[in-house]
Amino acid sequence: MTSPTLQQLWDDLTHQLNQAQLSFGHGAVDASSEALWILSSALKFPPEDTLEAMDMTLDQPVIDQAQRWVQERITTRKPLAYIVGDAWLMGIPFCCDERSIVPRSFIAELIVDGHLEPWLPPGASVLDLCTGNGSLAILLALACPDINLSAADISYPALALAAKNIDRHGLVNRIELFQGDLWDALPENNQSCFDLIVCNPPYVNQDSMNRLPPEFRHEPAMALAGGTDGMDFIRPLLQKLPAHLEPNGALVLEIGHEIEHFMRAFPSLNGLWLPTSAGDEQVVLLTRQDLLSLSP
Repeated sequence: MTSPTLQQLWDDLTHQLNQAQLSFGHGAVDASSEALWILSSALKFPPEDTLEAMDMTLDQPVIDQAQRWVQERITTRKPLAYIVGDAWLMGIPFCCDERSIVPRSFIAELIVDGHLEPWLPPGASVLDLCTGNGSLAILLALACPDINLSAADISYPALALAAKNIDRHGLVNRIELFQGDLWDALPENNQSCFDLIVCNPPYVNQDSMNRLPPEFRHEPAMALAGGTDGMDFIRPLLQKLPAHLEPNGALVLEIGHEIEHFMRAFPSLNGLWLPTSAGDEQVVLLTRQDLLSLSP
């Protein structure tokens, strides 16, 4: 029996994933892109190299591995990143498992595209709050070699994964990790303020949480759930934030599809909405002066 080419197996895997009526959104937009991810992982190729090898005849171990991963994806409904152990964000690979949500953030686009450069001069002090697996802090470190980076999260397991990714990218001496809830994560003797804070917090409202597809239910709920209106974490974050920002400092905050709840919760805020691939209602930049309007 003739072994299939990469193109033929890609077509077969895509068909299987389509037939299973899965939900996508963890690094792949549809069955075809997820099938390509499976093949890239089985071959240990970057996705772009996989696309250039479509006429390759595949060895049986690669075929078997790809088929096993497809069946696990279909039967468990786990995000593919948890199955293959890796995820890509803005072309950078990250170790990925159930200790953290699958890395995805519109802030990542803004980092790589240079939109945040005005707040990232050499020597700037930057905090990635709710760092999860560390992906945003790592992207910042790679994009801006002259800034000082800290990253914090409430979850010990997520920080262990972040430490693994930081080591993977050779950034152990560039990124300092802290554990705790909001500002409690920072050491008591740390009186420094930040020039920029980036935060992709839990912001999914309760109604949306109740309707999440099975794939999203495999992720840590504490990293997604934002309470009734999605603002349970964001309210205390914004209230105390000015004390942790330099006079010209700013917060870059991702709120996903929660703009209506955000505007209702903070009607006096006049932030700068930043352009992303999903539009200009996903990420807001708030200066310290903007945030002072919330102070009692």
